[in-house]
Amino acid sequence: MSRDNLDGPHMSKGLARWLAGAAGLSAVGTIAGVSVARSMTRRAVIDDPYAYEDFETLDGDRSYLVTTPDGVPLAVREVGPTDAPLTVVFAHGFCLRMGAFHFQRMRLSEEWGPQVRMIFYDQRGHGRSGAAPPETYTVTQLGKDLETVLQVIAPRGPIVLVGHSMGGMTVLSHARQYPHHYGGRIAGAALIASAAEGVAKSPLGEILNNPALEAVRRAARSAPKLVHRGRKVTRSLIGPILRAASYSDVSVSPSVVAFSERMMLDTPIPTLVEFLHALQVHDETAGLAALAKIPTLIVCGDHDLVTPAEYSKKMADALPNSELVIVARAGHLVLLAQPDPISDGLVRLVKHATPTRFAALSQRLRDRVLRRG
Repeated sequence: MSRDNLDGPHMSKGLARWLAGAAGLSAVGTIAGVSVARSMTRRAVIDDPYAYEDFETLDGDRSYLVTTPDGVPLAVREVGPTDAPLTVVFAHGFCLRMGAFHFQRMRLSEEWGPQVRMIFYDQRGHGRSGAAPPETYTVTQLGKDLETVLQVIAPRGPIVLVGHSMGGMTVLSHARQYPHHYGGRIAGAALIASAAEGVAKSPLGEILNNPALEAVRRAARSAPKLVHRGRKVTRSLIGPILRAASYSDVSVSPSVVAFSERMMLDTPIPTLVEFLHALQVHDETAGLAALAKIPTLIVCGDHDLVTPAEYSKKMADALPNSELVIVARAGHLVLLAQPDPISDGLVRLVKHATPTRFAALSQRLRDRVLRRG
């Protein structure tokens, strides 16, 4: 853009809209930032039950790299026996990584022991997985990546899929593209704080439907070095809003908040802006037909600004064999803020999805304990 386009009456209408959008978004970000700061001040005076929690536990689990057909390496972690008769696969949400399931990994590994294998992976562009061309940062591609993980890591045996936020949309995308797996190998699914359609009409979506972000997204494709230099500005615009939307209860552990913020801040700008756009426009309602064949757990917080409870209720209405759990005083990161309802629901889901197999395994485990006793 020439200097003439920036001066006085020569300023383009497009640039004027960009600047107005940036100013508006910055103002919203400032408001959200003040809200977060106030919350953190109140949190500072509460006891922190997770002050010494090791949120990097998954880093010590068995690790693999799965390469997608388009050459993107996906970081995978595995918990439980490789020959376990049931595999549960977890797909994390936007601007997070597999560690977002920390509390579920800890609780469920104790709950299930050798009966269940758990697989966690970082979505493309997130965590320790590789970056990819921006045009591949779509919900459709995430469904294909999930299929690749299943083919390589769990090619046989029954599977239960668990997705949070964008991960839930990943499951829906997979269901749309590979419906023949559902009711067969895929025996159950859980959608946590997610939505079948784009979140543009949610409170957060309306805030982020802004020309400033669209300009950053275009620049991420055409001038990635420029975006890299401006990453602090971009994060200062978006970060406070995402943080404010994550939690609704000021009693949330400061250590949990700090952990989630590290995941958000570590997310590359191209990943952030491309997937933010993808989530706003996605439509995976066609995947609900496949999920209708299997038991499905749907969980959301009643104060979720990203995927409000109405999204979960709408999905539950379309799924005759579903359980809907609405967690009180919880925001979008309900799996970190209030992990117990999530873990309890997953235990019920697995029992419901594989009743005969799970009952037999449970009896075998009880017999083994009695023999040792």
